[in-house]
Amino acid sequence: MSLNFKKILKRIFLIALFLFLIFLGYLFIGSPPQAKEITFGVNFSQKHASLLGLNWQENYLALLDDLGTKKLKVAAHWDLIEPEEENFNFEDLDWQIKEAEKRKAKILLAIGMKTPRWPECHFPKWVENLKKEEQQEKILKMLEKVVLRYKDSDTIEYWQVENEPFFPFGVCPWVDKEFLQKEINMVKSLDSQKRPIIITDTGEFSFWITAAKMGDKAGTTLYRKVWFRQIGFYLSYPFPPTYYWRKAQIIKKLFNKEVMVVELQAEPWGPKLLYDSPLEEQRKTMNLEQFKRNIEFAKKTGLKEFYLWGGEWWYWMKKVHNKSEIWNEAKKLF
Repeated sequence: MSLNFKKILKRIFLIALFLFLIFLGYLFIGSPPQAKEITFGVNFSQKHASLLGLNWQENYLALLDDLGTKKLKVAAHWDLIEPEEENFNFEDLDWQIKEAEKRKAKILLAIGMKTPRWPECHFPKWVENLKKEEQQEKILKMLEKVVLRYKDSDTIEYWQVENEPFFPFGVCPWVDKEFLQKEINMVKSLDSQKRPIIITDTGEFSFWITAAKMGDKAGTTLYRKVWFRQIGFYLSYPFPPTYYWRKAQIIKKLFNKEVMVVELQAEPWGPKLLYDSPLEEQRKTMNLEQFKRNIEFAKKTGLKEFYLWGGEWWYWMKKVHNKSEIWNEAKKLF
């Protein structure tokens, strides 16, 4: 290798390093302007509430009436909607939407094979042995049923098509961006009100480019302290509020689209599922002080729409363990 070529490589490396440090500074330095109007909603999963041993309808009504939320992100789990092939059961989802309608609340409805809460992909048993192409055909049929059923409801504010569809998590068998586009196109073609479609991605390790490109809005997660299974210990993410703001500004400049937080951590994230985890272990990642810190952190990001992740857990702590401090603190947001 000639001396001149080595000098050129060194110069390229130094320039790349310099540009990387500038970009790093852009993401980590500065204070975002706080949004003038911040709205908070709550995630809800009928299945998750039931697995916690709760009366899920009681939990849902408590979020609306006692907590006072006017915005809910509701997970429409496929295995609950179509437990048997071509045998659709919308009774429970109908009830959730009607109760929100009565109170003039708005719903972000998460639909698809991959919806919030473990095991992420909520396949009915009868789908598991089908080939990928057959599974996708069944997913499209299910989506069509859901959208046609609720497209005339004014309480539906957004559709979320799939949940973090680019992240292979849980028991999900495949990631397919082309199929995701088919799902999006179907929802758009069926919804005469043309509601925004949210496509979600991880908040900490993604720049949301693909989510923003495919969706009308990009949805992100925002977690602060978690069990990091790859390394086997608890981790507090080092990202400052400006990290989320700057990434949202990149999306705004590239696509002229907004970023919203569809999962703001407000419950524990430990090595085991909540209903299998001791309370002492849960307190390592979520307690009243951590809850307050997470809310204040969210306000400092400059983003303006957040759905808190944990409404079922707050109610479980209140109802089962007689610990109402986080439930009462959450009330202040609504």
